[in-house]
Amino acid sequence: MENFDMSLVDWSRAQFALTAMYHWIFVPLTLGLAFIIAIMETIYYKTGNLEWKKITKFWMTLFGINFAIGVATGIILEFEFGTNWSNYSWFVGDIFGAPLAIEGIMAFFMESTFIAVMFFGWNKVSKKFHLISTWLVAVGSNLSALWILVANGWMQNPVGMQFNPDTARNEMLNFWEVLFSPTAVNKFLHTISSAYTLAAIFVIGVSSWYLLKKLNVAFAKKSIVVAAVFGLITSLFTVMTGDNSAREIVRDQPMKFAAMEGLYDGSEGAGLVALGFMSSSSESGNENMKDFNFKIEIPNLLSYMAYMDKNAFVPGVNDIINGYTDNEGEVHPSVNEKIVMGQKAILALKNYKLAQKEEDTELAQSSLAVLNENFKYFGYGYFNDPYDVVPPISITFYSFHIMVGLGMWFLLLFVLALLFVFKETIVNRKWFLRAAIWSIPLAYIASQSGWIVAEMGRQPWVIQDLMPTLRAVSNIDTTSVKITFFLFLIVFTGLLIAEIKIMLKQIKIGPNHGGH
Repeated sequence: MENFDMSLVDWSRAQFALTAMYHWIFVPLTLGLAFIIAIMETIYYKTGNLEWKKITKFWMTLFGINFAIGVATGIILEFEFGTNWSNYSWFVGDIFGAPLAIEGIMAFFMESTFIAVMFFGWNKVSKKFHLISTWLVAVGSNLSALWILVANGWMQNPVGMQFNPDTARNEMLNFWEVLFSPTAVNKFLHTISSAYTLAAIFVIGVSSWYLLKKLNVAFAKKSIVVAAVFGLITSLFTVMTGDNSAREIVRDQPMKFAAMEGLYDGSEGAGLVALGFMSSSSESGNENMKDFNFKIEIPNLLSYMAYMDKNAFVPGVNDIINGYTDNEGEVHPSVNEKIVMGQKAILALKNYKLAQKEEDTELAQSSLAVLNENFKYFGYGYFNDPYDVVPPISITFYSFHIMVGLGMWFLLLFVLALLFVFKETIVNRKWFLRAAIWSIPLAYIASQSGWIVAEMGRQPWVIQDLMPTLRAVSNIDTTSVKITFFLFLIVFTGLLIAEIKIMLKQIKIGPNHGGH
């Protein structure tokens, strides 16, 4: 560690963030649009109305364009675990690899098989089989997301495993505990429901463009009705799952929760910062802890949201660093105490390996006992300064509030869309149509903001409390990471520009050419 190049960690993180954020541009539209298409085709199947077939084929074309590029960026992400994060892969590969393998074997193959029928099976297979294939593509794409999010949820809250000191690897003890971890379940439900919301906004936005141009009016109205109903239901579900996720975070990742809310000093009856702006100055000399220049706070609301009790104690950053007692009476040690316990665990593992080599049974048993006693805080042993465990608070705070604020706008958008369509006034509501079009990029901003909260808010951990990011990285040349970063940036940007151009071209062609 004395000779470790910290810029390698920064560039490896930047490269993974770049790949993940570009990948997530394409994924949510795939997840949500697949179900919207399936619903539209179901209406065609039930009614026999060829107008719905035309609508289905048009949105299916846009789905196909997006799907192809999303796959390309996703494959690169999985390779990066081995190339840039080999220590991480070694430490948790026995657990992390299982859901990724299931995703490839089950979900991705199912999705890939039936997507061929969905696109090329018109008039070649029965209407019923084609409809089933479309639904299976939707289910398969979301099952794919399930296994990825289970793996990510385990990183946020590692459960169902034990550490094997002989191999220095974590091994899965209970697959079902990993799969049905409350963190994983809430993460999956919140992520896919937000993706459905994005897809609904995409459909409404594109349809609004047609209405502004007075083109394909009947097509646009029908599309808006399906998307608005779908979006309203899923956005309400997103709010519910987000609320559940916040309560999981305050229990399992209190530092992330404090960063999301910009809470430095905890209190009973803590207030929720509805709107706030941070200055460039820092608290406690730590660059991650910025003061508030201005904030509007709602009294007691944060305590109620976190614990369903308006008078509950919510710990802040300083409480977590110095140690605190929670509402159940459990004492949480200070970060300095955790650092000491982590260092004991690391030293005990080293002594255990040495004892095994020298066949010293007594030392091996005593070292193993110390390791097991302190393993819960293993990762803290790599830090010296307790403030090193504080995430970037300003970016986490702003990202969280942008996500929530935009989410409230999207709810209103869906309600207004349905209201104006059923009142037969939507064509004349040009301000709404323009707002709907501009909501497409806002949906992507909200979606990316959610992932920034999830990943930046848990720093410096790659596995909560067990492995810091700086120990997860591969010992490779920093220059090679820099080169591939800029190569990926060029390639991904080119792919994004290509997708946007092809999408716009297809939208301008419209649905009257059979969706081709």
